[in-house]
Amino acid sequence: MSNFKKLKVFTGNAHPGLVSEIAEYLGVEVSAAFVQTFSDGEINVAIGESVRGADVFVIQPTCMPVNDNLMELLILVDALRRASARRITAVIPYYGYARQDRKAKARDPITAKLVANLIVASGARRVLAVDLHAGQIQGFFDIPFDHLQGVPILAEYFINKNIEDAVVVSPDLGGVTRARVLAGRLHAPLAIIDKRRPKPNVAEVMHIIGDVEGKPVIMIDDIIDTAGTISLGAQALLDKGAKEVYVCCTHPVLSGGAIERLNRSFIKEVVVTNTIPLADEKRSERIKTLSIAPLLGEAIIRIHEDLSVSKLFD
Repeated sequence: MSNFKKLKVFTGNAHPGLVSEIAEYLGVEVSAAFVQTFSDGEINVAIGESVRGADVFVIQPTCMPVNDNLMELLILVDALRRASARRITAVIPYYGYARQDRKAKARDPITAKLVANLIVASGARRVLAVDLHAGQIQGFFDIPFDHLQGVPILAEYFINKNIEDAVVVSPDLGGVTRARVLAGRLHAPLAIIDKRRPKPNVAEVMHIIGDVEGKPVIMIDDIIDTAGTISLGAQALLDKGAKEVYVCCTHPVLSGGAIERLNRSFIKEVVVTNTIPLADEKRSERIKTLSIAPLLGEAIIRIHEDLSVSKLFD
C-alpha cells in the first residue's frame, strides 16, 4: 500500500514504459486516463478517477511525434485542472522544441518560449524536466521549475566500467560545462572539439583542444539527434590518436539516419538514458540504455513532500 495517498501519476502515450518504472519506484499505480485520437486527428482525454484535492504528476516527454505528445500533455493537464486537482506538475523528461530557444537570425520564432506559455496556460503549476538543451528555458516559465541532471547517472556507469586514463570530451564549445561536470565526477581531464555549423544538422570539425593521443575518450552531449556531430567528432578523435571512443547522452532522439551513422562509425559504445523511448528500428547492439526512473521518482517524492530537489545532486 502506498504512503502517498494524495499523489497520483498520469501519462499519455509518449512513454508508458518509463512511467510504469516510476510508478513502481513510488509504490503507486498509474492512474486511469484514456488518451486516444479521433479519426480526424483530434486528441480526446478522459480521466477515469477522482483527482479532487490530489497532488498530480503528468509524466510525458515531448519526443517524436512531438506535436501529438505535446498536445496530449496540454489536454491532460487541462482536464485535471478542471477536475479540481490541488496541484499539477508537468514532468517532461525530454523537452521538445528546446533547441528553438532564441532568435538565431531575423524573423525566427522562439518556440521553446511558446511551449512554456502553453504549458502554464493549460494549468500546470510546476515543471520537472531533465537536461534542458538550454538552461535559460527555466526562465521562460513563471512557475517553479526543477531541472534534473543526467550526468550523475552516466558518470556512475563509467565509474563502474573502470576505464583507465580516460579523457572526457565535449563535442562543441556549448557543451563544455556538462563535460566538465562529468570530468569532475570521473577525475578525468577535459578536451574540447571546436566545430562550426554551416547549416542546421550539419557540423564540421575544426580542431581538438586537449591531449587525447593513446587514451580512451568519453564524449558527452545532451542530445544525439542525427548523430552527425558525434560520428564526425569520434572520427576526428581517432585521427588524433585516441585509443577508443565512448559516447554518452541523456536524450537519444536518433532521427533520420542516426542509427546507420552510429553503426558505421568506430564508436565502441553509446550510453543513453530512457528519457525517450527507443523504437525497435532505433535499437543497436552498441547502445546501452540506463534508467532515469529512480531519479525522476525521487524528485517526485521530494516535490510531493515539499523537500529540496537540489539535494539530489549534493
